[in-house]
Order: sequence, then C-alpha cells, then structure tokens
Amino acid sequence: MSPAARSPNKPSPAGLGRRPAWQQWALVACLSVVTTVPLEVAGFPAALLMGPMLAGIVLALAGSTIRLPRIFFFGVQVVLALMIATMVSKDFVGTFTANWLLMLFVVLSVIGVSTLSGWMIARTGILPGTTAIWGSSAGAASTMLLMAESYGADARLVAFMQYLRVVLVASCATLVAHFGEHDGAVVPPHAWFEPVPMLPLVAMLAIGILAGLLGQRLRIPAGAFLVPFALAAVLNSSGTVTIVLPQWLLVIAFTLLGWNIGLGFTRAILLHARRALLPTVASIIALIGFSGLLAGLLILVLDVDPLTAYLATSPGGLDSIAVIAASSKVDVAFVMTLQTARLILVTLIGPWLARFVADRT
Repeated sequence: MSPAARSPNKPSPAGLGRRPAWQQWALVACLSVVTTVPLEVAGFPAALLMGPMLAGIVLALAGSTIRLPRIFFFGVQVVLALMIATMVSKDFVGTFTANWLLMLFVVLSVIGVSTLSGWMIARTGILPGTTAIWGSSAGAASTMLLMAESYGADARLVAFMQYLRVVLVASCATLVAHFGEHDGAVVPPHAWFEPVPMLPLVAMLAIGILAGLLGQRLRIPAGAFLVPFALAAVLNSSGTVTIVLPQWLLVIAFTLLGWNIGLGFTRAILLHARRALLPTVASIIALIGFSGLLAGLLILVLDVDPLTAYLATSPGGLDSIAVIAASSKVDVAFVMTLQTARLILVTLIGPWLARFVADRT
C-alpha cells in the first residue's frame, strides 16, 4: 500500500517495519539460525521451536510487521497432528478411561486456578472482567482469541496474555526437559534427508488437510489440529496406515510455529498491555507452579515419569507442548490425553465460566 493510500489515522511503520516484507523474512530466518544452533548443540528439546520463537520475538519488538499467513499456520497444525499421531499407542482412550477421575480432577483444577487468576486480575481494575478471564484461560491460544473476540473482550490484551503464557510455559518445559536429562533431538543432522516413500506421504498429507478443513468447517476448537490428529491416530494405531514424516518437513513445521508465536509480540501490544504485565506474569508463574504440584500428584498416584507428568499438566499451548513432548523421552499418549481433555473442557465451559465470573467481578 502506498503512503497516499494509507489511512491518516494509522501510524506509519517504525524500525524494521519500513523494510520490504521479504527482507524482514530474510532477517528472521538468519536470526533463527543464530538462536537455534546453540540450543540444538546444547541438546535442548524443541530447540527447533524455541530458536525461531526467540528470533520472532526480537524482530517483533524491533518493529517488524510480518505475520505468518494463516494458510501456513494451518499446514503447521496438520503436520504436527500427523507427527503426534505416529506416537499414540492403541491405549490412548484407555489411558483416560482407566484413570478418568484423577485426570478430570487435574484438568478441572488447572482450569479453576487459571480462572481464579483472571478473576483476581479483574478485581484489581487493571483489566475488564471478560478480557482478564479469557486472557488467563489455559486453553489453546488461537482458540481463546477467537472465542474472546466473540464475547466482546479486548483481543489485543487477550493475545498478549495468551502468548506470554505460551512463551513462559514452553520455556519452562524446555528447561525442565533438558536438565531433567530427557534430552534428545527430534531431528538428528544425519537423518534430515532420509528417503521417505512419497506416495503414502502425499496421501496422508492430503487426508490430514481434508480433515483439518473439516474441523474448521465444523467450527471445532483447534479443529485444524484435533481432527487430523484423531483420524491419523486411529489409522496409525490400528495398523491401517503407517505414517512416516520426513525430518525436513518437521523442521519446517517447528520453525513456522516458533515464528507464529514470536512475531505476535509487537511493541504496540506490549505498550497497550504494559499495565497488565506484572499481574499477568505473576498469575502465569502461579499457574505453572500449581501445575507442578498436580504433576507431583500424578507421580505419586499413577507412578508416572516426572517429565511426562509435568508436560501433561503444563498449561498450554497444546501445539508447543506437543513439540516438546515429541522431542523428549516421555509417554506422548499420556501427555496428549490430558492436554486434549483440558482443551475440550475449557472450550465447552469457557464461555459460561467467563460470563459467570465477569458478572461477579
């Protein structure tokens, strides 16, 4: 858009925002290499996610105006869904039904504490009730944004609170996985270009894309991830289809996901949300700590591996936790069972809960 065509009320881009989009993408790509290589060499799980995410944050704060197009994010969700489906065993549903009462308690506890945090922030008067509640909800960030806009919350503040939670939770989970000696890179350098049968790959990607489109069409929360994941998990665990994804495709998906998170931290959003920064960080830290206590409960009662329990109870986001779980030596089926259950429940009861708490704030 030319300067003459730009609205007089809309501020001109600053810093990197003045550069052409292709130059901004080149910068974020180069910086991603700089941030990712040390993490990968040090053996950090999900380094291929965290490095690009850090690069995206740096460029966003420097004034970058680029955003990951929705079609690419859709593709990322489909690829991640197929990746996680390859790790789900036949007892995915059995994992929940065998321990449904304890798992339901864990999920509802996380939702309850996140809602309490939103209520306390709203009581201070720093944020409106619905904005504080949706911003604090421990669900998929993109889903919470869509639902928050539908219920009249400030989308910019909700975006800030949700993505800050994703960054802090993902960072903590990565550190725990690394120092808990559960490291192990998803993408060994020598395995990046191993030959993969192309016809089954193309067929599975086509099925995943159609399932993702169906999930969006039916307005299923996080449908672009959950519907392909559910379908591929059934096909893979039953032996009907063997899913093999090339490592270079996973590298691309991890990188794009990291950029999608990092580039959302614009200076405009930070300035708009500066009054809510400290209470938001405090509430996120409290939620992470409480989730750690719930992880301890799972360890004691179910004798679950500590890292598996920690990732299962971590308060989102679903996609980043899925990447970290896939990058670590954990029970991925157990992690995904609790993470998916929380997303479904917070989506079902979230609107009612937000209105209920906001009306009483």
